[in-house]
Order: sequence, then C-alpha cells, then structure tokens
Amino acid sequence: MALRINDIAPDFTAETTQGTIHFHEWIGEGWAILFSHPKDFTPVCTTELGYMAGLQPEFAKRNCKIIGLSVDPVVNHAKWAADIEETQGHRVNYPMIGDTELKIAKLYGMLPAESGATSEGRTAADNATVRTVFVVGPDKKIKLMLVYPMTTGRNFDEVLRVLDSMQLTAKHKVATPANWKQGEDVIITGAVSNEDAEKIFPGYKTVKPYLRTTAQPK
Repeated sequence: MALRINDIAPDFTAETTQGTIHFHEWIGEGWAILFSHPKDFTPVCTTELGYMAGLQPEFAKRNCKIIGLSVDPVVNHAKWAADIEETQGHRVNYPMIGDTELKIAKLYGMLPAESGATSEGRTAADNATVRTVFVVGPDKKIKLMLVYPMTTGRNFDEVLRVLDSMQLTAKHKVATPANWKQGEDVIITGAVSNEDAEKIFPGYKTVKPYLRTTAQPK
C-alpha cells in the first residue's frame, strides 16, 4: 500500500557509511529527512548531496537529522563522497544508506516489488523513482513527501522552509500561507474561535471571516 502523510515511517535496519542503524532509534526524539538517489556517481545527485551537506548545520539547529540512501553499496558511497567534496566544496558528514538488496526502496514505495533483489547491473534509469524526500517527525510519522524527476535537482531550501512551517504549526494553532518565510505573518486556524483568537493572538487581522492573520508566534 502506498505511503501517505501521517503514516508511520516504516522502520528498518541498514548499513550506512557511519555503521549499522535502526531507523526509528536513529531518529530519536527529533526530526529526520530521508532523501534517496537512484545511483552513485550521478551528476544531479552529486550537486544535491553537496548542497545538503552545506545546509546540514541549519537542519541541526532545528533538531533535524539527515540521512541519504542509494541502492549502491556503502563502499561506493565513500568513494562518491570524495568527489562530492571536491566538486561541491562540502564534506558529507551525514550517513548514507547502502540499499543493495533494494529492500528500503521497496519498503518506501520507491521501487515496485518486481524490481528484483539486487542493485547489481541496474542503471540510474532503472531506479528513476528513487528520488524522493521524506520528512519524518518526532512521532515517527511521515510529514512530507516530495518526488522529483531524474533531470531536475531538488530544492532543499524549500525543504528547510517547510520544516520551519511544520515545526511552527506543530506548536501553535496557526498555518502558513503561500510562499511563507520565517518572520512573516501566519494564518490562524479555523479551530480557534474569534473569542480565543483575541486572547491568544491580540491584534489579529480579519481579512475574511475564514481568513485571519497574525504575526508569527515567538
């Protein structure tokens, strides 16, 4: 069955460039991003891994871990990491999963069950659907899923922006409007009555009865 937002992220045990991990245990009490790649030594993914390495301190500030996945062996990941640092200027300090038996890719619906049981001999085109971003919350539920085509590099600034929104809206009874960024006004959810809104968000603005805005909560 296809995964949906608010499903529990499937747990797994895997070998990574930083040793064996048990996914839920590795996440701990914070947030996590699992982003996948169809094959090592591919050009678009090289730029993505490098950019994500540069953003890692920003995600860490938000109590969010990063983990990558490729169906190739872990030993290949280590060699690829050297190329990434050389060409992108950032060292990959987050773990990379080696999914050589395609188990995790199948578990997360990135490859069909009939894809076989080995990454050996598979091309990037064979694994084209293994280009997904999952954001997992502290409750181990999937909060976001993004799937990109092979030839379009992913926008990880957008993933960071969405993480800011999700963390804010998890704490306060607000939602964020289109293209919202940190520090901008937010929307009061419909679950908050006008009477309560006066107490919680004094000075809020009513644009329409169903659209009330307020300054971003601290």
